[in-house]
Amino acid sequence: MHLFSAMFLLLMLAALPCEALYPSPEEGWQIYSSAQDADGKCICTVVAPAQNMCNRDPRSRQLRQLMEKVQNITQSMEVLDLRTYRDLQYVRDTENLMKTVDGRLKTASENPRSLNPKSFQDLKDKVTQLLPLLPVLEQYKTDARMILRLREEVRNLSLVLMAIQEEMGAYDYEELRQRVLLLETRLHSCMQKLGCGKLTGVSNPITIRASGSRFGSWMTDTMIPSSDNRVWSMDGYLKGRRVLEYRTLGDFMKGQNFVQHLLPHPWAGTGHVVYNGSLYYNKYQSNILIKYHFRSRSVLVQRSLSGAGYNNTFPYSWGGSSDIDLMADENGLWAVYTTIPNAGNIVISRLEPQSLEVLQTWDTGFPKRSAGESFMICGTLYVTNSHLAGAKIYFAYYTNTSSYEYTDIPFHNQYSHISMMDYNPRERVLYTWNNGHQVLYNVTLFQVIKTSED
Repeated sequence: MHLFSAMFLLLMLAALPCEALYPSPEEGWQIYSSAQDADGKCICTVVAPAQNMCNRDPRSRQLRQLMEKVQNITQSMEVLDLRTYRDLQYVRDTENLMKTVDGRLKTASENPRSLNPKSFQDLKDKVTQLLPLLPVLEQYKTDARMILRLREEVRNLSLVLMAIQEEMGAYDYEELRQRVLLLETRLHSCMQKLGCGKLTGVSNPITIRASGSRFGSWMTDTMIPSSDNRVWSMDGYLKGRRVLEYRTLGDFMKGQNFVQHLLPHPWAGTGHVVYNGSLYYNKYQSNILIKYHFRSRSVLVQRSLSGAGYNNTFPYSWGGSSDIDLMADENGLWAVYTTIPNAGNIVISRLEPQSLEVLQTWDTGFPKRSAGESFMICGTLYVTNSHLAGAKIYFAYYTNTSSYEYTDIPFHNQYSHISMMDYNPRERVLYTWNNGHQVLYNVTLFQVIKTSED
């Protein structure tokens, strides 16, 4: 993806079908939403990069490294300047002393008899006073070598910057970067104002990091709106209690700036979700749901999900005690599970976030053991047919109409073993844990707008 490609594209064309207008975004880009009128004509398509995608541009990293080198050179030059000024002041202070010694030596050379024992001792004392000048001169030699090295580094930096300038054009990079970030922020703010839509496509995977074991989960807050940029990671699927909290996605990518939360009760599975500053998870060897508040480091609510299977009674196809999967979308908090009366078919329940009370329940009729993973978008449950390579999104259940359909939405399962797949409505991306890799997918949502004639 070119860093300074157009941030978005609005197509105000009413005479062509939507399919003909879909561009082919480069990797990492997505079509957020499309609209149709009653006659099926395309009104608007928005194409945008994944949030913070520009920060992952290789040239951005290269320029940041160059800026760090320039900063280091600047600091070295400042230290050199300070030391040179100090030493020069010392040399100036000893200038008169050096002239005196020089005069005495000339006199002694022209008239050796004038150098009596007293005069000799006096001259010797004067020379002794000049001895501290020797290390100063040695320092000058060292500094001269440093100047040569710094000059070489500056020359190399100039060559690299000239090459980048030729590639990018004669623009101020930092100014353009700030403009890109501003446009990106405005675009994603606009994106949040778009209504819900139907999932029609999933992008190529974007690997953020490789860490942890084969199974686990990672997430950001799914609450809309939210300015919380923290990232949480939970390694493993059974009896885990340690949650790592990173300040930003950048810190998570580098594995730095994190704090640890030790949960009072261990978890089961990987179907955890962070919603409005709290972690919702399934308590080990039970169907109890727990709401853990990160700021107070305390459990706010515990409630049994009545009749829900647990302890690998009705897991996804990969096992891992994935009986209960908690998730969030634009419509709130959900639990995906199954019960014995439902004969192992997937059940969806919408939850009240404060009390964890079940507000409404749907029976999808889809066997949970045949599902690889599932996630909610705009009140629709999407189910994959496998957790292994070749998986696709195979089934969709619409809670607004209590209806379902079979779908055929492929996606690239790059590392061949997905143990967690959740949608984040705030960022409109899928978070996955794939065989020890933390991966993002952008999504394509299709929105139908009905005209007033309908």
